[in-house]
Amino acid sequence: MEGKCSSICCPNVEETKAVPVTSANLATTLSPAEQLWSTDRDQAVKLRIEGSGPGSETPITVHQMFLETVEKSGDHTALVFKKDGQQVTVTWRQYYEQCRAAAKSFLKLGLERYRGVAILGFNSPEWFYADIGCILAGGLATGVYTTNSPEACQYVAANCEANVIVVENQKQLDKILQVRDQLPHLKAIVQYKDELQQKLPDLYTWEEFMKLGEEVPNDRLDTIIDSLRANECCSLIYTSGTTGNPKGVMLSHDNLTWTARTSAALLSNSYGVEVLVSYLPLSHIAAQMIDIWVSMSFAGTTYFAEPDALKGSLVNTLKEARPTCFLGVPRVWEKMQDKMKAIGGKAENWVPWGFMLANNLVFKKVQAALGLERSRLCLTGAAPITKETLEYFMSLNIPLMEVYGMSETSGPHTVSVTINDYRLTSCGKVMPGCKIKLDKPDNDGIGEICFWGRNVFMGYLNMAEKTTEALDEDGWLHSGDLGRLDDCNFLFITGRIKELIITAGGENIPPVPIEDAVKAEIPILSNAMLVGDKLKFLSMLLTLKCVLDDNGEPTDELSPEVLDFCRQNGIGATKVSEIVANKEEAVYKAIQEGMERANAKSTSNAQKVQKWVILDRDFSLLGGELAWIARIS
Repeated sequence: MEGKCSSICCPNVEETKAVPVTSANLATTLSPAEQLWSTDRDQAVKLRIEGSGPGSETPITVHQMFLETVEKSGDHTALVFKKDGQQVTVTWRQYYEQCRAAAKSFLKLGLERYRGVAILGFNSPEWFYADIGCILAGGLATGVYTTNSPEACQYVAANCEANVIVVENQKQLDKILQVRDQLPHLKAIVQYKDELQQKLPDLYTWEEFMKLGEEVPNDRLDTIIDSLRANECCSLIYTSGTTGNPKGVMLSHDNLTWTARTSAALLSNSYGVEVLVSYLPLSHIAAQMIDIWVSMSFAGTTYFAEPDALKGSLVNTLKEARPTCFLGVPRVWEKMQDKMKAIGGKAENWVPWGFMLANNLVFKKVQAALGLERSRLCLTGAAPITKETLEYFMSLNIPLMEVYGMSETSGPHTVSVTINDYRLTSCGKVMPGCKIKLDKPDNDGIGEICFWGRNVFMGYLNMAEKTTEALDEDGWLHSGDLGRLDDCNFLFITGRIKELIITAGGENIPPVPIEDAVKAEIPILSNAMLVGDKLKFLSMLLTLKCVLDDNGEPTDELSPEVLDFCRQNGIGATKVSEIVANKEEAVYKAIQEGMERANAKSTSNAQKVQKWVILDRDFSLLGGELAWIARIS
């Protein structure tokens, strides 16, 4: 059953018509700035505006971009979600008014200029309203990973000086209550899902919160909105923090709006027709840029997935929404691949790269089974993806277009968006208005990838030393990634500077190509880590594919693909620990044969793997292995 936004989700919100936006009032007065970077929450930066062409566009604030969309497409559906089992739609005008209402409530709670609103929960309309409402009220919108420990939540909330924390449910509320006495700037907590299990001072339901601002005059909010400047900070994205405390990536209005508009122009030439699905963590720049800002730029419609999306329900939302553009991280594409193989979809009938469309009906059925039959563009980003997965989806006529960037580039910097502008395993070409250079290239043309553009961040909050490590004196952002450009300017990532292994014999060895080659030869492997720094020969730590738990952490249960391999080879094991304990001959033989095939393709004996071992647990952040790898690499 479909209905317009109900009073449950839009309590007592005025339906005022947005002020018409013209080119005259889109011009933004920028705050004075002397430098391209800043680490102070209230200090503006110089923008990297080009003299003409892409990158020369007039800077605008988040509010100006939002208002422009409302004026053009106010009655168009912006958000679609489930409430008590029923589908609810929100128009762009209703969406705008909800964000204004949230902004006024934040002001009522005492949100101060350039102070944070931390948001801790799964994707929902309330997440969007809180994020944008915070920005309209002059605060710094700050997403917090839902898997964070109470201590990690405390660090982020304290670092952004959060005046308000918005949580999804009791589980997330408990984390904040454990550390509340360590958050001196905190004035209130808002819970947007489920009934409150306890009454506490300054703890509000979403409905109570939205009513708080009803008495705040519109003029008060408008005065703040009018004072917003495109070259000032409005959003914080916190890095994962595997090698220490997370860094708060400061993004300006211009970072968000320019990147969104440029990305939107690449992804679509239509306005008000695109359909997206929101399910990846909004505390990550990839999801936030696509779901909130790009969608706002081209007046798209965003469907919200259920919280158990990554446990299997995502395909139901995809079939319902039938998105026209879909972003998946490699793990999502790999899970889809495993599921398709498990049911026999294309597992044996391999169609090679460069195929002619022989059976369009079959492809359409497969795409429809995934909910992707309308998707003109399937994107992959946020982490490296294997060649095997790229080839598998290409065999289904679903080319996965790679996007490369980082939090510090507001998301994308290089993209592949059409099949004619695509190279397998390449991250595409640099976005219009942006630049790339390879610093200190070697004889093979491989150097550190450096970024320039309006998407490059302002700096790390309160971390001047880290900021100057990332941004050189000319304003180029150093990624730490190694890469090369081919003759057509397609970018290929070859590794990380810190990952370079120098053997006892003095040979420099990039581990990623070797690790990828081994995984390509041995499909039952999840991770492969090369070891050999200052050693006489290379060894490799291997993990088998396994089932992930609700938090995305590895379990001892073998994945369906590995179970199939075991069944085909007469192995009764169902757990990783059983394979390792019994040293199952068929598994170890398959790995050794795959290792020999990979070694046969090595460019030198020094790059051959001499020894390997299977670990009894896959790598994970909570387990400490990924943090350890980050520290030693």
